[in-house]
Amino acid sequence: MGKTELLITIISFNIFFLMFVVAIFIYIRNYRQRKKEYLNEIEMKNELHQRELLSTQLEIQQATMQQIGRELHDNIGQKLTLVSLYVQQMLYENKVSEASERIDQVSQIINQSLQDLRSLSKTLTDDNINQKEIVTLIQEEVDNTNSFKKCRVSFEHNFNQLDLGFVHKNVLLRITQEFIQNSIKHSECKNIFIVLNTSEDILWELKIHDDGVGFDSSQIESNGIGLTNMKNRAEIIGADFHLESRKNAGTQLHIILKKQP
Repeated sequence: MGKTELLITIISFNIFFLMFVVAIFIYIRNYRQRKKEYLNEIEMKNELHQRELLSTQLEIQQATMQQIGRELHDNIGQKLTLVSLYVQQMLYENKVSEASERIDQVSQIINQSLQDLRSLSKTLTDDNINQKEIVTLIQEEVDNTNSFKKCRVSFEHNFNQLDLGFVHKNVLLRITQEFIQNSIKHSECKNIFIVLNTSEDILWELKIHDDGVGFDSSQIESNGIGLTNMKNRAEIIGADFHLESRKNAGTQLHIILKKQP
């Protein structure tokens, strides 16, 4: 074999070896990419499953409360009403003043219990969230808070009606309530500002901030601000959640839910 043929053989071998190495590299890269895509797909499916599960839990919880409310009203409520009528009849028929006084006390206790039961039943069966718009629900919470005159709450929005289901309205309302309660309890704020908007690309965007003392992010748990509760609720519907606070600079909450493509 001449030098030329040997050189050609060596070059050919190196080329084939290089191509082999490149092929192995491409294979490994594609394998890792497919594995990454597979893991991402599994993660997305798990997240979707978790959201659906949490959403179902909320709906089941609502249905359970309504069922309990109906049972309280239709079963226990009716029995207490019957007992109240019996006691009233005993009070009418009894002529002993001391006994009548005790029967009257029992009657008052029963009537108060019946009133409390009816109030509880109405609270459980009242489908308040489904029946009202989200702006109405939040405005009611704002009005209730302002009536205590501990902190002034303002609410702005760029719509009056938005097609939201029970889960979305429940999440928005509960997060708003959580923030207001925590601000009043912990931040010593004088004002809370709530903004709820929608746009072409965003289903809704919730911004809440207060002018309180703020907190150290590293001490979230010990401050008991309920951050975990708010984050978990936002995760139910796949909303982007961001909360920022600094000492003496207040607390800002920003949650966005983008429209699905």
